[in-house]
Amino acid sequence: MKMTYMEAGRQAVIEAMRADPMVWCLGEDLGRGGVFGQYKGLSEEFGPERISDTPISEACIMGAAFGAALVGTRPIVEMRFSDFALCAVDELVNQIAKARFMFGGQSRAPMVIREPVGMWRSCAAQHSQSLESWYTHIPGLVVVCPSSPQDNFDLLRAAIACDDPVVYMEHKNYWALEGEVDLDAEPVELGTAKRLRQGGDITMVSWSGTVHQVTEAADELKSEGICADVIDLRCLWPWDKSMVLESVSRTGRLLVAHEAVSVGGFGAEIVATVAERAGDNLKAPPVRLGAPRSLIAYAPNLEDQLRVTAAMIADAARRATGRAAC
Repeated sequence: MKMTYMEAGRQAVIEAMRADPMVWCLGEDLGRGGVFGQYKGLSEEFGPERISDTPISEACIMGAAFGAALVGTRPIVEMRFSDFALCAVDELVNQIAKARFMFGGQSRAPMVIREPVGMWRSCAAQHSQSLESWYTHIPGLVVVCPSSPQDNFDLLRAAIACDDPVVYMEHKNYWALEGEVDLDAEPVELGTAKRLRQGGDITMVSWSGTVHQVTEAADELKSEGICADVIDLRCLWPWDKSMVLESVSRTGRLLVAHEAVSVGGFGAEIVATVAERAGDNLKAPPVRLGAPRSLIAYAPNLEDQLRVTAAMIADAARRATGRAAC
């Protein structure tokens, strides 16, 4: 059936809560449906004990969820914006991520931390960041970045079932994106990428919102005789190295595109891995596209200067391939 990105995530939560009474949600404004409507109607079905409105304190929310996870529940923590989650980064990075290790495997923290990311028109510097690479650096955390309604359903279900803490980063600009969603789809394993286009001229890797710009660029390039292998990573940790390396071994070229700042972005990790493990297969230097190291402005014309566009991606692919034919 056709669903929006937001509705697909909401359905995943509903199904998980119906199946397991230990699954519950906490965060600010959940009783009224959440900031984006992703919890609409859940309070009426599950009651305030399982759809818990909290004080305006991210550290309190994260700490309470951690304690609840340690004693056997599976909390879904709503941070509203990834930027706000920084107020609770100590609880997440120094406590939650390390719990299983520091307790010698006797305890674990099965919880999902939903942190909407990315640029949302005119939300400015404090509400528009893409900070996914921060969390990939922290041992103990799983990092997920869905790009489509189907993936938001499948991956959120998998995240809720995961026994490790999952930082789950939905893109704010795609809540209204519609697509077909199979509610009976087979469970997805976290850490598996998805091939969206098949081609032999260049491997193009992305995740989250930028996937849509990459597929648009790939479709334009195909009309010119350049066939791209497009991979949506979906999970940044663990990430599907085998699919990327296999693709690069065939195409000999790599382009990575993401919305986050290029400096220290996860694209650098992908490029480095390919250079180390498949460098002999490269026919051209890898290409990495990301935002400049600049604060995100409120003004739309300035905000647009920081976007990685389909046109930028297509131009970079043309240069990398020398307009290679299919």
